[in-house]
Amino acid sequence: MPKKLLHSWGILCFALVMQGCIKDKCTRTYSYFLPVYKTTAEVRANIKSNSPRQVERTGKIFVKGRYIFLNEIDRGIHIIDNISPASPKIVAFIDIPGNMDMAVKGDILYADSFTDLVTLNIADPLNAKLVKVEENVFPFRYYYNGYTVLNDQVVVDWEKRDTTLNAECGDGGFWGTSFKNRQIVFYNDVAGFMAMASSSSYATAASVAPSPFGAGGSMARFSIVGDYLYTVTNSDLNIFSIQQAEHPAFNGREEIGMNIETIYPFKDRLFIGSFNGMYIYNISNGGKPVKESSFSHVASCDPVVADDTHAYVTLRSGNQCQGFTNQMEVLDIVDIKNPVLEKIYPMTNPHGLSKNGDILFVCDGQDGLKVYDASDPLNIKLETTISNIVTFDVIAMHGIAIVVTSEGLYQYSYSSPSDLRFLSKIEIEKS
Repeated sequence: MPKKLLHSWGILCFALVMQGCIKDKCTRTYSYFLPVYKTTAEVRANIKSNSPRQVERTGKIFVKGRYIFLNEIDRGIHIIDNISPASPKIVAFIDIPGNMDMAVKGDILYADSFTDLVTLNIADPLNAKLVKVEENVFPFRYYYNGYTVLNDQVVVDWEKRDTTLNAECGDGGFWGTSFKNRQIVFYNDVAGFMAMASSSSYATAASVAPSPFGAGGSMARFSIVGDYLYTVTNSDLNIFSIQQAEHPAFNGREEIGMNIETIYPFKDRLFIGSFNGMYIYNISNGGKPVKESSFSHVASCDPVVADDTHAYVTLRSGNQCQGFTNQMEVLDIVDIKNPVLEKIYPMTNPHGLSKNGDILFVCDGQDGLKVYDASDPLNIKLETTISNIVTFDVIAMHGIAIVVTSEGLYQYSYSSPSDLRFLSKIEIEKS
C-alpha cells in the first residue's frame, strides 16, 4: 500500500474511533414554572375580598342571586355583579390558592384550597371574610408530578420562564421532571400554562324559584342540598353537615369507585359522573347517602344532568379522558334502580351541559354551544349553534345562558332558543 494512502487510512480510522468517544451536543429549549411561595398565615390572611382583577384562566362557575362566582384556576374566585347581564362587572377577587371548586348557601361560600375546605361569609360580597378552615379534608389533592413544598409554605402562583440547556443529541430531555430538589418544574416545548394541582370539578341546579342555594355548572365537584355539602374526590363522596353554616362539620365519606369527576343534584338524588360510568345516590337521609344504581360506559370524561325521567351524559375523548368516544347518551331513569340507555347522539368533543325545561344546552368544545329542543329525549332537535367559540360549561336559568369558554365568560338570552341573543362577554386577559 502506498505510504500516502496508508497515512490517509490511519487518519480515517482514528476519526471513526474518536467519533464513538465524542458525543454530539445539542441545545434544547424548555419552558418551566417557578413556584411563588407564601406562608400559610399569609395566605389565610388574604382569603377575603380584594380588588377586582382581570380573568386569566376560566374555571368553574356558580350563580347565586345577582352574583356570578367564577373560579380562576388555582388562584381564587372572581365575584361578578350580574344585576345587568348585558353589562356584568367584576367587583372583587377572593385570593384562594389551590382553588378549583365552590358552592354557596345563603350568605356562606364554601371552597377548596388545595387539601383544605375554607368557609367565607359573603353577606357583603365586597367584604367577604374567612370564618373557618377545615384542614386536610381533601387528601387526594396534590401538586403536579409529585412536587412538594417545604415547611409552612404554600404555592400561590407559578411564574413561567424559558431557558435553553445543553443536552446529548437524542436525549429525551427533562419532560415532566423536576429540577433542583423540585424547586422548578420543567416542560419540553410547552405552550401555555399547565395547571399544577390535580383533581377538580364542576353541578347544575334544577331549581327555578328563589332559594338560599345557588347553581353550579355540570362539571362541579361541590354541591349543596338541604343542610349538607357534598364533594367528590377521585374515589370518594364526602359529606359535610352545614346546619351551622359557618361551621361545616365532616359527616362521613362514602367510597364510590375510581376516576370520579362530577356531581349533579336533582331533588333527593345525586348523579355522580366518572370516567367509566354514572352512579346514582339517594340522599333522602342527607347525612347517609345510599347508592341506588349505576350505569357503565366506555372510558371517557362524563358530566351529567338529569330530570324526572332521563339523565343526559356527555362522553368525550382527550388526554385526561383516555377514551376515543365523543357522544351524548340519554338514559331512561324512570326505574331509578335500573338506568337504561335509550339513545346516543354523536358529538365533536362535548363538555358541560345544562337543561332548563325542554331546552338542552351542550358545550361541544371547538364546535361551540349547541341548543336543542329536548321535549322528546329520543328525538332531540338542534335549534341553533353558537360557533367560533370553544365552550367548556354552561348554566342556563331564568332565560340567561352563562357560558364558560376559552376566551372568557359569555352570556346569551334564550327567550327564543332558535335565535340566541348575545348579551355580554368578560374577556380573558391576553398575555
